[in-house]
Amino acid sequence: MTDATPAAEPSVGELLAATVPMVRTLNLQYEEVTPERAVLRLPDQPEFANHLGGPHAGAMFTLAESASGAIVLAAFGDQLSRAVPLPVRADIAFKKVARGPVTAVATLGRPAADVLAELDAGRRPEFPITIDITREDGAVTGEMTVLWTLRPNDPPVDGG
Repeated sequence: MTDATPAAEPSVGELLAATVPMVRTLNLQYEEVTPERAVLRLPDQPEFANHLGGPHAGAMFTLAESASGAIVLAAFGDQLSRAVPLPVRADIAFKKVARGPVTAVATLGRPAADVLAELDAGRRPEFPITIDITREDGAVTGEMTVLWTLRPNDPPVDGG
């Protein structure tokens, strides 16, 4: 007798690792992903270090942006047939020197229901995701906000 259990759907982290080359390149680790919060970790990797021996600013930016993208997929992935999620703007501040592995904790800045209500009303909603980047001792080394939008897909063109 064979096991007829269907294969589990891939997690958001597995999906992003399979489709976004930078996620694989930086070996980002998805520790938690929900529609309201995502926690990603960037391991300590000398090949992505800066002149101080900590993670390069570009690697930290990618970590934080990837955490925001994970929330977007978790919260709005079921809307992909009618809207494309796109980052509009990102602002990052580097607060302290980062050394060793760093973790990004991202939080959705608006209720998903409000975003979807705007989309349902035919508008192009925007919503912020805030991210704290911390080192192992808990010190915040960076703060980032990514403003995302759900761009409605063009309606199908009627042949008539």
